[in-house]
Amino acid sequence: MSRPFNLAAHVLSRGAETPDKAALEVLGPDGSEAWSYARLIAAVRGTATGLRDMGLAPGDRVVLRLGNSADFPIAYLGAIAAGIVPVPTSSQLTGPEITRIAAEIGPALTLAEGGVALPDDPGRVLPAAEARAFHELPPAEWNTGDPERPAYIIYTSGTSGRPRAVVHAHRAILGRTFMVDGWTGLTADDRLLHAGAFNWTYTLGTGLMDPWTMGATALIPGAATAPTALPRLLADHGATIFAAAPGVFRQMLRTRMPALPRLRHALSAGEKLPEGLRDRWRAATGTEIHEAYGMSECSTFVSGAPTRPAPAGTLGHPQAGRCIALRGGADDYGTIAVHRSDPGLFLGYLDQPEETAARFDGDWFLTGDIARRGPDGALVYEGRADDMMNAGGYRVSPVEVEEALAAHPGVTEAAAVEVRVKADATVIAAFWTGPEPLDEAALAAHASERLARYKCPRLYVRVDALPRGANNKLLRKRLKTDWEARHGEA
Repeated sequence: MSRPFNLAAHVLSRGAETPDKAALEVLGPDGSEAWSYARLIAAVRGTATGLRDMGLAPGDRVVLRLGNSADFPIAYLGAIAAGIVPVPTSSQLTGPEITRIAAEIGPALTLAEGGVALPDDPGRVLPAAEARAFHELPPAEWNTGDPERPAYIIYTSGTSGRPRAVVHAHRAILGRTFMVDGWTGLTADDRLLHAGAFNWTYTLGTGLMDPWTMGATALIPGAATAPTALPRLLADHGATIFAAAPGVFRQMLRTRMPALPRLRHALSAGEKLPEGLRDRWRAATGTEIHEAYGMSECSTFVSGAPTRPAPAGTLGHPQAGRCIALRGGADDYGTIAVHRSDPGLFLGYLDQPEETAARFDGDWFLTGDIARRGPDGALVYEGRADDMMNAGGYRVSPVEVEEALAAHPGVTEAAAVEVRVKADATVIAAFWTGPEPLDEAALAAHASERLARYKCPRLYVRVDALPRGANNKLLRKRLKTDWEARHGEA
């Protein structure tokens, strides 16, 4: 693609054809805040004008310190409309955390709402209340240019170490077109409710950019909405598609699910969806959960879809139009990799060319996740390369062990890790949560009925909760290091 392009203009072009239609509804306990496409587009282009009037130029960076309100996507798209590079961040970050990010980003501006931590040396700060006045300014022209130029920067969740700044190009939005048929099944008539925070790429993409690109309606719960309140929001606001991480589905199923006659299906991403959780959702709602696999560097690219559900126990198929391979192993086993030609693939890690190059094998980006290919071409997830366990020379997937344990009626969640018990000995340990203590022998018997002997845990540890990152991803490494610090022998 070589013609001049702007990501924000692409996202909002379909909505411009239906200016009176609802583009966004932010749902609160006392009703919703509705934005038509006409109002949204005017606010985005007015924000672009306001940022330019402040002296910001294309290529400058703006750190967003905002919560789950309409301010977030308007500022995000407004910056991109002007050729400025937004950096979404979690409103939960502490002062030291956002100070480190600001030192890496070198922002020309920080756009912030009250009560959110700022960097130690914040530089220019634009309060969200003042930025709202930009909505009424004359609309800026779209800043068009090379689709390969940076559009936005996001931070990885940091599950494998310190979070990294991932730079995406304007053309990244074109990679999401493969998801419509390959995962979401979105149409212009849909009302998609996403349960995540706006700073998360899963929410920004699936919850906002995708519905707007299709001319659909995005529904977003207001700040501090509890997962147990989501079933009622789905029913009251006529959601047709629901998207969340597996942990949210789990919490929702702890409450009574109302009738959801308009819900067509649900979407899951962020971490592997346990099969038992999928079964419980289907029983409670009569709808399917279609899962997608992806990452900060390339959104989602393997999935199940309404038109092609994933075979049981798999991630689904590579989306049509993607170039995906398994590298470094046998023909049907290896590291999931994405070719450079994929429009959704990132430009690189900010100011880290060597680390960027280290993630590539020739023209293939290595995700770090291991999978095997089933006979029908679907991919079976085996876990992170650095989470894989070794038992007597056999490689064991933590996901397989966790799903077996989660099938026990007394186990709510489980995590499997390899821990060192002596200087020269490691074993598979199962950390689990549940309402009541369980006999270890009973758990071992349950595992032995479902797993080969070498895959069965040798330790069973009940914990109050499993550690999770900001995006609800399971932190197996933390379980390992914490246990070894208390019990292991160096």
